[in-house]
Amino acid sequence: MVAGDSIATIDIAAGALDWRAPWFAPYRANIEQASHGLSDGESVAAAIDRIGQNANGGTGVRFTASSALPHGHPYESFIARTGTVPTRDNLHDLFNGLVWLAFPQTKRLLNRWQSAEIDRAGVAGTRGPLRDALTVLDENGAFLHAPDALWDALAARDWQRLFIDLRPAWREARLVLFGHALLEKLTAPRKPIAAHVLRFEPAGSTSSELDRGMVQRLSRQELARKPFLPLPVLGVPGWWAQNESPAFYDDAAVFRPRAQPPGGAANALNRVAAPPFAAFGSAHHF
Repeated sequence: MVAGDSIATIDIAAGALDWRAPWFAPYRANIEQASHGLSDGESVAAAIDRIGQNANGGTGVRFTASSALPHGHPYESFIARTGTVPTRDNLHDLFNGLVWLAFPQTKRLLNRWQSAEIDRAGVAGTRGPLRDALTVLDENGAFLHAPDALWDALAARDWQRLFIDLRPAWREARLVLFGHALLEKLTAPRKPIAAHVLRFEPAGSTSSELDRGMVQRLSRQELARKPFLPLPVLGVPGWWAQNESPAFYDDAAVFRPRAQPPGGAANALNRVAAPPFAAFGSAHHF
């Protein structure tokens, strides 16, 4: 299923996708509400907008058809200027809307920063380190709360320690997938799918508390340094039945050791390369 597929083609409302998967947990209630509208012929924009307007406090934005975006107008700038999110009838934009519903403060913050960078530097040429990082987070990011030992093993890409030796410690961890392209990819789960992870300390257990905490935790200066760590999502204990076997982690094409960059191990943690933007699937290009 690719981002260009229509809602009718992918047959979301008919239950073709397994919304019970753990990575969809923060979005499940709204997925169910959206599915009812989609099955009745609503567009993705209309379904997401309806849920957002009925939500306590709303999302601070409205959702409209993608045709509302003027030709050549930057998508992020349009959202910042109008408070309206142009939305296509496809999975990519459905998941974008679902993330807006769950984490509106964080999405508004990222949009403000993206729009400000576009105002400052325009859209021609390279995006620069901050816009690159904002794109990575928005499309493929995740937030991980974990004990120090787990985080240290992830930073070292010590997969044996992370997923086998420290397996019981995952009961104390919480992983929240935020990137809507990442969620889209997980409609067809494959072992190589990896998230770009940031560490966070949750202010509470609800989505709204997590949303407030992420806004407080994020900073433009830190993001510009691209502090992400790669995490193969299906390796998370309890998230994929096949990883109950230790042999699951023997796949060196997925669970690769950390390369040592020039300057040695001390610099390695800050040099996790983000894949090119095209790797995230269809982004918001109209």
